[in-house]
Amino acid sequence: MQIYNNNSWKLSQVKELWFNLEKDMQSLTEANLENIFWLEFIKTEFQLNNLRIDSLAFDNETNSFVIIEYKRWNSYSVIDQWMSYLALMLNNKADFTQELWRKRKEFIDVKDIDWSQSRVIIIADSFNRYQRESINFKDLAIELWELKQFSNWVVVFNPIKASNTTESIKTVTKFETDEFEKVNKEIKTYEIDDLIKPNWEYTRELYEDLRDFILSLDNNLKENITKFYAWYRKNIQNLVGLNFYKSWIAITFVSLHKEDLDDHKDMIKNIPEERWWGKKSTLMVKDKDDLFYAKELIREAYKKYNW
Repeated sequence: MQIYNNNSWKLSQVKELWFNLEKDMQSLTEANLENIFWLEFIKTEFQLNNLRIDSLAFDNETNSFVIIEYKRWNSYSVIDQWMSYLALMLNNKADFTQELWRKRKEFIDVKDIDWSQSRVIIIADSFNRYQRESINFKDLAIELWELKQFSNWVVVFNPIKASNTTESIKTVTKFETDEFEKVNKEIKTYEIDDLIKPNWEYTRELYEDLRDFILSLDNNLKENITKFYAWYRKNIQNLVGLNFYKSWIAITFVSLHKEDLDDHKDMIKNIPEERWWGKKSTLMVKDKDDLFYAKELIREAYKKYNW
């Protein structure tokens, strides 16, 4: 990537600046964790059983913990890191829950956490080819992000996308250890078939139409399946979420209320604001007319975001 300053059509190259320490990457990320990743910061340098987690965070969308690690060099195994930290968490659920309890100053039961959607984020100044290829599994709860800074004070968080996610990591026998078995038993990455039951043919038809329309709005919009929703987001920013029922779909608009959209049919219902959510509203899609109207509103919502 080459970046230039444009000064009256005269381009001057912006130089990339290396981070001197992993701690600099960590401090920058932790100070902007909610803004960049929509995550609640819990604790820095969380030490447990001779392992140290750089940043411990919580995802209020999935009600699960997120472990964040920072790297300045690329001589390490992504899979080994993922496995070790998730196994540490799953074997010490009470300790992790207690940290969340301390942060919020309120009691939280271990059973209230969705451990199945726990994940690891590795943030580095670069990743080599082997590390990039190692995330090409459909059920790997790990994200790779490149963090770069430049001489004009620009900072870039760039997600590394998997190129092929058809294979399951469970079929790779070289990872079969006690840690791997523990992680595979509890961690689950969800697919659309987990949300739409086999006999919900009409709902699937509505979903496929909506999905194709939403993704056509922007090549950078991606589908993210969680335990209850199919979310459509660009980088970290959610546009809408789909929640599925036997014969209809509920669309959730993020950061928008009905008065922010041209809801001339008066079909949108506002959702009360929660602790970690701002504005939210919902719209039910039950037939083709609702589907056409929903597309108009989704297009309008897309245009309102400062992408």
